[in-house]
Amino acid sequence: MAMGKGLLSRLREGLARTRQGLADRVRGLLTGRSAIDDDLYEELEAVLLQADVGVETTIKLVEGLRERVRRDRVRDPEAVMPLLKEEMAAILGGAPPGLNLAADKPAVIMVVGVNGTGKTTSTGKLAHRLRAEGKKVLLGAADTFRAAAAEQLAVWAERTGAEIVRHGEGADPAAVAFDAVRAARARGIDVVLLDTAGRLHTKANLMEELKKVRRVMAREIPGAPHEVLLVLDATTGQNALQQARLFTEAVSVTGIVLTKLDGTAKGGIVLAIQDELGIPVKFIGLGEGAEDLRPFEPADFLEALFS
Repeated sequence: MAMGKGLLSRLREGLARTRQGLADRVRGLLTGRSAIDDDLYEELEAVLLQADVGVETTIKLVEGLRERVRRDRVRDPEAVMPLLKEEMAAILGGAPPGLNLAADKPAVIMVVGVNGTGKTTSTGKLAHRLRAEGKKVLLGAADTFRAAAAEQLAVWAERTGAEIVRHGEGADPAAVAFDAVRAARARGIDVVLLDTAGRLHTKANLMEELKKVRRVMAREIPGAPHEVLLVLDATTGQNALQQARLFTEAVSVTGIVLTKLDGTAKGGIVLAIQDELGIPVKFIGLGEGAEDLRPFEPADFLEALFS
């Protein structure tokens, strides 16, 4: 579903830096140019790479563009802009599926990601969103290695009217997950949002911990977790892709939450994630407010980027 005018305007504001770093620079390459030549394609590649579209996706876009220009016998450089937008739309595809909320309550959503990406905040904002839809939500504070995470989640629980299950600092995250799903079943909760650890002594330790949490929930509720949402910080660019690969190998990520998109000129990472990983970007973060976590709509994203 396309955004209303107000939301589209907010998306335009949030993508202002990416628009300057990508769409406006492409427009600058094309304006006043007399021919579509190899120099143009090389300059276009440079702009896409600088916007963190990624090497593989940039090559795909430019090759697709070359083919369209050749096939349609395009001569006017300024006609390249709408063609580029169409090539990007083909990579992004249609709107991603919404959250997979199981018919049998509770639906369990595991939220993963490294510390500093906005993982706990995103969990709270998702709770706000689900509560606004009239759902009973329980937050599980399974990031027990960081006291601030549980405190932060408790604030979100109070703010949104969600329930919370938490243990003491350093407790077993799998025990928190176990208690959270048990409590959710007993209390008729619709959705469990489980905030998990983002850092242990090594990446291997972290991934094994997440696998354990996943196993515990699956034993208690068949099919759980119904979603594994990976929170990535858009400002980290290609590093976010590497994080996504690691987490996907460990816990089968089903969707991406891309935060801080308003804070970067490198929003092209959206294209790289979709193209190289094949994991749908389900939500994007455009600010600090509870309402600033929005479902990702590719058509609106491109409209705001190229407007």
